[in-house]
Amino acid sequence: MRTDVMLQPNGNNDENQPALGRRGFLKLAVGGLGALALAPTLLEAAIQRDRYLSFYNPNTGESIRQVYWTPRDGYIRESINEVSWGLRDHHNDQVKLFDTNVLDQLYALQLQLGPGRPLHIISGYRSSDTNRRLREQSRRVARNSYHIQAMALDIRLPDGQISDLYRAARSLGAGGVGYYPRSNFIHVDSGPVRYWS
Repeated sequence: MRTDVMLQPNGNNDENQPALGRRGFLKLAVGGLGALALAPTLLEAAIQRDRYLSFYNPNTGESIRQVYWTPRDGYIRESINEVSWGLRDHHNDQVKLFDTNVLDQLYALQLQLGPGRPLHIISGYRSSDTNRRLREQSRRVARNSYHIQAMALDIRLPDGQISDLYRAARSLGAGGVGYYPRSNFIHVDSGPVRYWS
């Protein structure tokens, strides 16, 4: 486990951006889970139980499964450090502490999709240099990408339809959601609510 990244007191990198607390997560969970008419037990799990992330990074070959928030302790510094290492810029191994709001979005997606649905994170944090190189290769890469701020994830659902993942992400009503069916992934970020394809 990497412990050289430090969690800010509010749970994310930007002291001006509040972490998604219990009330904010309740709104996210109710909106997303209610939209899909899921069982009340899942809603209870989203609010009362430990939150964990489980994903695979095909660029590094690493699997991450971490409890990153508990009702008693809130966000767990060591776990968010570990998750951030798993979401590092795989081009140069640079790490930036991930925004807890986007981690909560990922958790809510996992709840909607159900256990055993492996999510692949194909892009997490990107250093400015990596983002600049990717922009030179594709006009779809934003100059001021939320990936640079460790506030965005590109996600693939290898055993399912990308359209299902896109609908689930939109149902959360949180952050940005991009749909890239030809490349077989969606983008989620903790910026303003917006959608594109």
